[in-house]
Amino acid sequence: MPQMAPIGWLSLFIMFSIAFMIFNMMNYYSFTPIMPKSSLVKSNLINSLNWKW
Repeated sequence: MPQMAPIGWLSLFIMFSIAFMIFNMMNYYSFTPIMPKSSLVKSNLINSLNWKW
Protein backbone atom coordinates (compact mmCIF):
# COMPACT_ATOMS: atom_id res chain seq x y z
CA MET A 1 0.00 0.00 0.00
CA PRO A 2 1.45 3.37 -0.90
CA GLN A 3 1.49 5.87 1.90
CA MET A 4 0.80 9.55 1.59
CA ALA A 5 3.41 12.08 2.60
CA PRO A 6 2.54 14.42 5.50
CA ILE A 7 2.65 17.42 3.16
CA GLY A 8 -0.06 15.72 1.08
CA TRP A 9 -2.32 15.40 4.13
CA LEU A 10 -1.64 19.02 5.05
CA SER A 11 -2.48 20.30 1.58
CA LEU A 12 -5.67 18.18 1.53
CA PHE A 13 -6.68 19.55 4.94
CA ILE A 14 -6.06 23.14 3.83
CA MET A 15 -7.94 22.63 0.56
CA PHE A 16 -11.00 21.09 2.23
CA SER A 17 -10.96 23.68 5.02
CA ILE A 18 -10.97 26.53 2.51
CA ALA A 19 -13.74 24.86 0.51
CA PHE A 20 -15.77 24.36 3.71
CA MET A 21 -15.34 28.02 4.72
CA ILE A 22 -16.29 29.27 1.24
CA PHE A 23 -19.36 27.01 1.22
CA ASN A 24 -20.46 28.30 4.65
CA MET A 25 -19.90 31.94 3.70
CA MET A 26 -21.91 31.51 0.50
CA ASN A 27 -24.79 29.97 2.45
CA TYR A 28 -24.63 32.63 5.18
CA TYR A 29 -24.64 35.64 2.86
CA SER A 30 -27.19 34.25 0.39
CA PHE A 31 -29.88 34.05 3.09
CA THR A 32 -31.94 37.27 3.41
CA PRO A 33 -34.33 37.26 6.36
CA ILE A 34 -37.77 38.80 5.85
CA MET A 35 -38.24 41.69 8.24
CA PRO A 36 -41.78 41.94 9.66
CA LYS A 37 -43.64 45.22 9.48
CA SER A 38 -43.54 47.38 12.60
CA SER A 39 -47.33 47.26 13.11
CA LEU A 40 -47.24 43.47 13.18
CA VAL A 41 -44.42 43.49 15.72
CA LYS A 42 -46.26 45.93 18.01
CA SER A 43 -49.54 44.01 17.88
CA ASN A 44 -47.72 40.73 18.48
CA LEU A 45 -45.90 42.21 21.48
CA ILE A 46 -49.15 43.51 22.98
CA ASN A 47 -50.93 40.21 22.43
CA SER A 48 -48.11 38.20 23.94
CA LEU A 49 -48.14 40.27 27.15
CA ASN A 50 -51.92 39.91 27.61
CA TRP A 51 -52.13 36.61 29.51
CA LYS A 52 -55.51 35.02 30.16
CA TRP A 53 -55.23 32.70 33.14
